[in-house]
Amino acid sequence: METITKSDLINLVQKNDLPSVEAALKNGANVNTTDSNKNSLLLIATTKQYEDMAKLLVKHGADVNQQADNLDSPFLYAGATGQTELLKLFIENGARFDIFNRYYGSALIPACERGHVETVQLLANTKNYPIDHINKLGWTALMEAVILGDGSIKYQQIVKILKDAGAKMNIPDHDGITPLQHAKSRGFTEIVNIIKS
Repeated sequence: METITKSDLINLVQKNDLPSVEAALKNGANVNTTDSNKNSLLLIATTKQYEDMAKLLVKHGADVNQQADNLDSPFLYAGATGQTELLKLFIENGARFDIFNRYYGSALIPACERGHVETVQLLANTKNYPIDHINKLGWTALMEAVILGDGSIKYQQIVKILKDAGAKMNIPDHDGITPLQHAKSRGFTEIVNIIKS
Protein backbone atom coordinates (compact mmCIF):
# COMPACT_ATOMS: atom_id res chain seq x y z
CA MET A 1 0.00 0.00 0.00
CA GLU A 2 1.32 3.47 -0.89
CA THR A 3 1.80 6.05 1.81
CA ILE A 4 -1.36 8.12 2.06
CA THR A 5 -1.31 11.91 1.53
CA LYS A 6 -2.05 14.27 4.40
CA SER A 7 -5.24 15.59 2.78
CA ASP A 8 -6.48 12.06 2.03
CA LEU A 9 -5.96 11.07 5.65
CA ILE A 10 -7.85 14.14 6.87
CA ASN A 11 -10.71 13.34 4.44
CA LEU A 12 -10.92 9.76 5.69
CA VAL A 13 -11.29 10.99 9.27
CA GLN A 14 -13.93 13.53 8.19
CA LYS A 15 -15.86 10.74 6.48
CA ASN A 16 -15.52 8.51 9.58
CA ASP A 17 -13.91 5.76 7.48
CA LEU A 18 -12.55 3.63 10.32
CA PRO A 19 -11.06 0.73 8.28
CA SER A 20 -9.15 3.04 5.93
CA VAL A 21 -7.82 5.23 8.75
CA GLU A 22 -6.71 2.17 10.70
CA ALA A 23 -4.96 0.76 7.62
CA ALA A 24 -3.21 4.10 7.00
CA LEU A 25 -2.01 4.35 10.60
CA LYS A 26 -0.72 0.77 10.53
CA ASN A 27 1.12 1.72 7.37
CA GLY A 28 2.94 4.55 9.12
CA ALA A 29 0.65 7.56 8.63
CA ASN A 30 1.16 10.28 11.26
CA VAL A 31 -1.65 10.05 13.83
CA ASN A 32 -1.05 13.71 14.80
CA THR A 33 -1.48 15.06 11.26
CA THR A 34 -3.17 18.50 11.17
CA ASP A 35 -5.11 20.49 8.59
CA SER A 36 -4.33 24.07 7.50
CA ASN A 37 -5.82 25.44 10.76
CA LYS A 38 -3.77 23.03 12.86
CA ASN A 39 -6.86 20.94 13.68
CA SER A 40 -5.54 17.48 14.48
CA LEU A 41 -7.21 14.29 13.29
CA LEU A 42 -8.37 13.70 16.85
CA LEU A 43 -9.81 17.21 17.13
CA ILE A 44 -11.65 16.69 13.82
CA ALA A 45 -13.09 13.40 15.12
CA THR A 46 -14.05 15.05 18.43
CA THR A 47 -15.67 18.02 16.66
CA LYS A 48 -17.78 15.64 14.57
CA GLN A 49 -18.52 13.51 17.66
CA TYR A 50 -17.10 10.40 16.00
CA GLU A 51 -16.47 8.48 19.21
CA ASP A 52 -15.15 5.29 17.59
CA MET A 53 -12.79 7.26 15.35
CA ALA A 54 -11.49 9.17 18.36
CA LYS A 55 -10.92 5.89 20.23
CA LEU A 56 -9.03 4.48 17.24
CA LEU A 57 -6.79 7.55 17.00
CA VAL A 58 -6.07 7.52 20.74
CA LYS A 59 -5.23 3.83 20.53
CA HIS A 60 -2.62 4.76 17.92
CA GLY A 61 -1.14 7.44 20.17
CA ALA A 62 -2.98 10.63 19.15
CA ASP A 63 -2.17 13.63 21.35
CA VAL A 64 -5.29 14.59 23.32
CA ASN A 65 -3.78 18.01 24.16
CA GLN A 66 -2.71 19.10 20.66
CA GLN A 67 -4.03 22.63 20.09
CA ALA A 68 -5.32 24.11 16.84
CA ASP A 69 -4.75 27.72 15.73
CA ASN A 70 -7.86 28.74 17.70
CA LEU A 71 -6.42 26.95 20.80
CA ASP A 72 -9.06 24.19 20.83
CA SER A 73 -7.71 20.77 21.79
CA PRO A 74 -9.57 17.43 21.75
CA PHE A 75 -9.81 17.50 25.56
CA LEU A 76 -11.00 21.12 25.77
CA TYR A 77 -13.49 20.66 22.93
CA ALA A 78 -14.94 17.46 24.43
CA GLY A 79 -15.52 19.34 27.70
CA ALA A 80 -17.17 22.31 26.03
CA THR A 81 -19.53 20.07 24.06
CA GLY A 82 -20.38 17.66 26.86
CA GLN A 83 -18.84 14.53 25.36
CA THR A 84 -18.29 12.80 28.69
CA GLU A 85 -17.23 9.40 27.32
CA LEU A 86 -14.49 11.00 25.23
CA LEU A 87 -13.42 13.15 28.17
CA LYS A 88 -12.92 9.99 30.26
CA LEU A 89 -10.85 8.50 27.46
CA PHE A 90 -8.74 11.64 27.12
CA ILE A 91 -8.17 11.89 30.90
CA GLU A 92 -6.98 8.27 30.88
CA ASN A 93 -4.62 9.13 28.01
CA GLY A 94 -2.74 12.09 29.38
CA ALA A 95 -5.13 15.06 29.29
CA ARG A 96 -3.35 18.10 30.70
CA PHE A 97 -5.20 20.50 32.97
CA ASP A 98 -2.82 23.43 32.41
CA ILE A 99 -3.69 24.01 28.74
CA PHE A 100 -6.48 26.54 28.15
CA ASN A 101 -8.74 27.72 25.33
CA ARG A 102 -8.72 31.13 23.64
CA TYR A 103 -10.63 32.63 26.59
CA TYR A 104 -7.98 31.19 28.93
CA GLY A 105 -10.72 28.82 30.05
CA SER A 106 -10.61 25.17 31.10
CA ALA A 107 -12.76 22.29 29.80
CA LEU A 108 -14.99 22.74 32.87
CA ILE A 109 -15.89 26.41 32.37
CA PRO A 110 -17.83 26.07 29.07
CA ALA A 111 -19.34 22.80 30.31
CA CYS A 112 -20.86 24.78 33.20
CA GLU A 113 -21.99 27.58 30.93
CA ARG A 114 -23.75 25.14 28.57
CA GLY A 115 -25.36 23.02 31.26
CA HIS A 116 -23.52 19.74 30.65
CA VAL A 117 -24.27 18.21 34.07
CA GLU A 118 -22.58 14.84 33.52
CA THR A 119 -19.41 16.48 32.17
CA VAL A 120 -19.27 18.86 35.14
CA GLN A 121 -19.71 15.90 37.50
CA LEU A 122 -16.75 14.12 35.91
CA LEU A 123 -14.36 17.07 35.74
CA ALA A 124 -15.21 18.56 39.14
CA ASN A 125 -14.44 15.22 40.76
CA THR A 126 -11.25 14.47 38.80
CA LYS A 127 -8.16 14.50 41.02
CA ASN A 128 -6.06 17.70 40.72
CA TYR A 129 -8.51 19.34 38.33
CA PRO A 130 -8.37 23.19 38.58
CA ILE A 131 -11.99 23.66 39.63
CA ASP A 132 -11.49 27.32 40.62
CA HIS A 133 -9.57 28.37 37.49
CA ILE A 134 -10.33 31.97 36.42
CA ASN A 135 -10.63 32.82 32.71
CA LYS A 136 -9.90 36.08 30.84
CA LEU A 137 -13.32 37.45 31.77
CA GLY A 138 -12.44 37.00 35.43
CA TRP A 139 -14.95 34.18 35.82
CA THR A 140 -14.71 30.75 37.43
CA ALA A 141 -16.78 27.75 36.32
CA LEU A 142 -19.27 28.59 39.10
CA MET A 143 -19.55 32.18 37.88
CA GLU A 144 -20.27 31.01 34.31
CA ALA A 145 -23.02 28.69 35.56
CA VAL A 146 -24.63 31.61 37.43
CA ILE A 147 -24.15 34.44 34.90
CA LEU A 148 -24.63 32.53 31.64
CA GLY A 149 -27.03 29.88 32.91
CA ASP A 150 -30.79 30.38 33.28
CA GLY A 151 -31.19 29.21 36.87
CA SER A 152 -33.02 26.04 35.76
CA ILE A 153 -32.65 22.60 37.36
CA LYS A 154 -29.53 21.66 35.41
CA TYR A 155 -27.72 24.82 36.52
CA GLN A 156 -28.85 24.21 40.11
CA GLN A 157 -27.35 20.72 39.83
CA ILE A 158 -24.10 22.14 38.44
CA VAL A 159 -23.73 24.65 41.28
CA LYS A 160 -24.38 21.84 43.79
CA ILE A 161 -21.82 19.56 42.08
CA LEU A 162 -19.20 22.34 42.16
CA LYS A 163 -19.93 23.08 45.81
CA ASP A 164 -19.82 19.41 46.83
CA ALA A 165 -16.52 19.00 44.94
CA GLY A 166 -14.95 21.81 46.97
CA ALA A 167 -15.18 24.78 44.61
CA LYS A 168 -14.85 28.14 46.35
CA MET A 169 -18.23 29.84 46.38
CA ASN A 170 -17.03 33.40 46.93
CA ILE A 171 -14.46 34.18 44.18
CA PRO A 172 -15.64 37.54 42.79
CA ASP A 173 -15.48 38.75 39.19
CA HIS A 174 -13.27 41.67 38.01
CA ASP A 175 -15.85 44.09 39.44
CA GLY A 176 -15.75 42.47 42.88
CA ILE A 177 -19.22 40.94 42.53
CA THR A 178 -19.55 37.42 43.97
CA PRO A 179 -21.51 34.48 42.49
CA LEU A 180 -24.02 34.89 45.36
CA GLN A 181 -24.62 38.53 44.46
CA HIS A 182 -25.06 37.64 40.78
CA ALA A 183 -27.49 34.83 41.66
CA LYS A 184 -29.51 37.20 43.88
CA SER A 185 -29.65 39.94 41.24
CA ARG A 186 -30.88 37.42 38.66
CA GLY A 187 -33.55 36.05 41.00
CA PHE A 188 -32.11 32.52 41.09
CA THR A 189 -33.48 31.67 44.55
CA GLU A 190 -32.56 27.96 44.44
CA ILE A 191 -28.97 28.74 43.43
CA VAL A 192 -28.72 31.41 46.14
CA ASN A 193 -29.80 28.78 48.67
CA ILE A 194 -27.24 26.24 47.40
CA ILE A 195 -24.39 28.78 47.58
CA LYS A 196 -25.44 29.94 51.07
CA SER A 197 -26.16 26.49 52.54
